[in-house]
Amino acid sequence: MHALRLLDWHSEPQLEEVPVPEPGPDEVLVQVGGAGACHSDLHLMHEFEAGALPWGPPFTLGHENAGWVHTVGSGVRGLEPGQPVAVVGAWGCGTCRRCLDGLETYCERPDLAPVPGGGGGLGLDGGMAEYLLVPSARHLVPLPEGLDPAEAAPLTDAGLTPYHAVRRSWGKLGPTATALVIGIGGLGHLCVQALRATTAARVVAVDPRGSARDLALECGADLALAPGDDLVAEVRESTGGIGVDVVLDMVGSDETLAAGAACLRQLGDLTIVGLGGGTLPVSFFGLPYEASVQSTYWGNRRELVDVLDLGARGLLRSHTTLYTLDDAAQAYRDLAHGTVSGRAVVVPTDAYRA
Repeated sequence: MHALRLLDWHSEPQLEEVPVPEPGPDEVLVQVGGAGACHSDLHLMHEFEAGALPWGPPFTLGHENAGWVHTVGSGVRGLEPGQPVAVVGAWGCGTCRRCLDGLETYCERPDLAPVPGGGGGLGLDGGMAEYLLVPSARHLVPLPEGLDPAEAAPLTDAGLTPYHAVRRSWGKLGPTATALVIGIGGLGHLCVQALRATTAARVVAVDPRGSARDLALECGADLALAPGDDLVAEVRESTGGIGVDVVLDMVGSDETLAAGAACLRQLGDLTIVGLGGGTLPVSFFGLPYEASVQSTYWGNRRELVDVLDLGARGLLRSHTTLYTLDDAAQAYRDLAHGTVSGRAVVVPTDAYRA
């Protein structure tokens, strides 16, 4: 089968011919119906050095995956060939306290996981291929009716990650609250939808691109602004001068973190989601009183069930640009150049069967 593989750090991925895996005990082979191209993959390709992570190339890219059960290994129950499924991306040890609570993103024994701190497309072979070997049936979630794999694939990260971030601040997102979403890309446009679907808060979106601001409004934002010298004043004016209750920074650069902190009100949350590499100085007088600064990583299986349900009901939809597997490398080039609207999804040519 064909697979888009990262062969070394600081390199472009290559399309290669590799064997089709065979599932062992408790494993499931999934025929890929969609694999999302994530901006974090660009960091993997171009910024990481050997030894920076407990795993490394070569491996097949693609950590946002959905498809159909193809074959199952011995001991697998509750899954049938042809069944549409989404893949939970983080693969922990399955036996520590966090994993037993469903929080495999925060596995306490990564040394016992299939790959320490990673998963499919992150150290192990992912879904930018015709088939994906999933090491345990617990990493699969059946798709609800009305949601096909190409639609579901980006929801496993680009939908799940902002949903998890929003969910952590639900207590601060009542009808009189305002949330600020910085960066309306693959995650940001779904963050706006997650806020609209699960809270009563007003939503202000920020992005330098006019097309992204239009997308934010289409997704339900109440106000869309461009960054610049007037941004903080405009945000504070829209909140009656008090600032926003929750900042969800999908970029994470020095500039966006500083802007988010300046827009935040007392008792607010500033959540760093993006991997922009920025830092935010924290001191007694540096932030509003009792403001919380937090980072998040992905989301858990239970939350993915919620996200897929919202997707099937039309409340959480990824704005996607489709690419064939042969053009998967181009998807990443387009992503790097900022020309992808929403999320890039790679669909193997023969994925949609009659």
